[in-house]
Formats: sequence, structure tokens, C-alpha cells
Amino acid sequence: MTWNSFHRRGEILRTVIDLADARRDGTLPMDVEGVTETFGDEVTLLGALQLRWHTRLAGCVEKQLADEPLDLENAVVLAWLATAEGMPGVRRILDRHIEAPTTREMARALARASVKEHEMLAMMAGRASAPGDAAARVGRSIETSARASYTPRPATHRAPRPRSLVQRLRAQLVA
Repeated sequence: MTWNSFHRRGEILRTVIDLADARRDGTLPMDVEGVTETFGDEVTLLGALQLRWHTRLAGCVEKQLADEPLDLENAVVLAWLATAEGMPGVRRILDRHIEAPTTREMARALARASVKEHEMLAMMAGRASAPGDAAARVGRSIETSARASYTPRPATHRAPRPRSLVQRLRAQLVA
């Protein structure tokens, strides 16, 4: 992957996330200009969104653990909630496709990602020492606990945020 294509991919992914967060309808934004050329198919785009979610969640967990080192499980729940609030459209897309994957490949990929996320939640909460079925079960219960107090805000029906001057200049240089 070249420098230009790497940065173009990141720019398109940011646009997809902004649109998903504005819509909050659970629809994978394959209609964004450049998505098909850059990601190819729904599974690849969904994988990129899952990775962005997981990365943001891991960062929020680290931050919460630094703020609340004595109550690890609560810190992990708060991190999940903060990530869901920060990426509501992405969370809705992931949930929708976990509930009703369109292909077997998508179902396998999302199931694998969910298990990895649950294992991480359990280990970061101090409730598991290694990945595995037990950690995944505990992590799932932690996520369920977080979801119990999560109320997604309705869509704002706003356009995606405008790109900064630097982002627009970078896009022109790449083109």
C-alpha cells in the first residue's frame, strides 16, 4: 500500500464514520465516494470499522483504568459506554451486522472480533488472566452490564463535519 493510498483509505474511513454517526441507522455506508474502490466489499469495510471500534475501546479502557485503578470492572464498563457514545453510528452498524450478517464470511469475522473484544474486556477488568472461553463469557457479561445503562441518542440529521483545511489540502495533494 502506498503512502497516498494509505492516507486516502484513512480519509474515506473517517468520512464513513462521520456519516454513520450522523445517520445512526445501522446501514453500512457503501454509498460514500471511494468506498468500493478502497475497501472493495462490505466485509472489508466492516472489518475496518470493527478495528477502529476496538482500537478506540482499548484506548478508553486504558484511560479509565488510569482514572479508576481500584474498580477495574467499573472502569471497563465506563470505557465501553464512552466508546459507544463517541461512535454511536459505528456501534449500531456493528450490532446490526452481528444480529443479521449478510454472508457467512461476515458472520465468522464478526464472531471472531466479538470474542476477542470480550476477552479483552474481561482481562482488562481483572476478571480473567488469559484469553479463552471463560474470559469471553466474562467479557460478554461486562458488555451486557454496560449495555444495560446505554441509551443511544437519536440521530442529529446533520451532515458529516467539514474537513479541516489541512485535510482538504492533503486530499488535493494526493489527487
